[in-house]
Amino acid sequence: MTESPSKAASEHSADVIVVGAGPAGSTTAYHLARSGLDVLLLEKTAFPREKVCGDGLTPRAVKQLVAMGVDVSEEAGWLRNKGLRIIAGGTRLQLDWPELASYPDYGLVRRRDDFDEQLARQAEKAGARLYERCNVGAPITDGRTGRITGVEAKLGEERTPVSFRAPLVVAADGNSTRLSLAMGLHRREDRPMGVAVRTYFTSPRHDDDYLESWLELWDRRGAEDRLLPGYGWVFGMGDGTSNVGLGVLNTSSSFKELDWREVLKAWCASMPEEWGYTPENMTGPIRGAALPMAFNRQPHYTRGLLLVGDAGGMVNPFNGEGIAYAMESGQIAADVIVQAHARQSPAQRELVLRRYPRILKDTYGGYYTLGRAFVKLIGNPKVMKIAAERGLTHPVLMRFTLKLLANLTDPTGGDAMDRIINGLTKVAPRA
Repeated sequence: MTESPSKAASEHSADVIVVGAGPAGSTTAYHLARSGLDVLLLEKTAFPREKVCGDGLTPRAVKQLVAMGVDVSEEAGWLRNKGLRIIAGGTRLQLDWPELASYPDYGLVRRRDDFDEQLARQAEKAGARLYERCNVGAPITDGRTGRITGVEAKLGEERTPVSFRAPLVVAADGNSTRLSLAMGLHRREDRPMGVAVRTYFTSPRHDDDYLESWLELWDRRGAEDRLLPGYGWVFGMGDGTSNVGLGVLNTSSSFKELDWREVLKAWCASMPEEWGYTPENMTGPIRGAALPMAFNRQPHYTRGLLLVGDAGGMVNPFNGEGIAYAMESGQIAADVIVQAHARQSPAQRELVLRRYPRILKDTYGGYYTLGRAFVKLIGNPKVMKIAAERGLTHPVLMRFTLKLLANLTDPTGGDAMDRIINGLTKVAPRA
């Protein structure tokens, strides 16, 4: 039987279209659906699918998972961690996550292929309509106003052309964000960009209750030890493997000169052999991804299109964390859309939607400005080396640094460290 035009139209139209079912998109879709809106969630691949990530979640991300009703117990497959272990200058310092009213005192580890699917299924349970293998192409726009009214897509293995329509579209399609580019939103060159590369190894260090960050990367293969730019991580996955990777910022003079996969190999080769970070223990290829930071694509709302997560450049420039900010921005966008949807006229709805960029800047703008200054400073390897070596000898200073880098403070009623950090973010420009 041929599908009726009216039924096809209803299946391919909604109140909101969300393009991309990563953490940003699935969180947006979940909160929209929970509020009663009809949501289409369009994902170009099929779950489970691979994503380049450290797989470590800070308490900020844990808070978002709890808000989505996700079971984050160890019985449900989550590996908890107590805090961060920092290694530099021959010193190891373990810092527990701070005890705060605003955030849990633990982080989590979970592979991204499984993590992303959990969020997408949670959005489905809330009522979002998920289309997998839905490759979104060009936006559909109103020829008179230039406003987005939907997207063209190729659906399924047959790549069947489909037009999806909605009065609002959320771009959650990651750093490349073809949808934003098609709407004329280009990356800001004055904002930092990072690159992360990582792989997995079978290792006896797989069961670790601290995330591990190396502030110095050494290549010890030659006649002289060589300090490499960037920072490294080792996250035990609890399943017999470790996620080992490194990140580097484009503020480093070596950013374009080096093959970062080779840098990762050199760093792993310098580690103790008993840890197992050797080629024969590698369980997958080395993969890399860009880290768009500090609002590197703006405006975050224009002509019916809202940007969330990596599409809007919301990675924390202090530590390269993206998942927490993807989920938080998704929740913020959903709240704005729900309020706009309840307004009576197009002009009133537009007034609400135009607040979205301002809310983001009020929430993150000052903090990201501080982060941009920070990445310029540590782009100099000598500064990074001195800060790492001397800072680790002062545990109180490092606890302050952990709060600053992880953006973990109580907004009201916190301790002196919280008040200093909150004060700095309030006076910094919100660009």
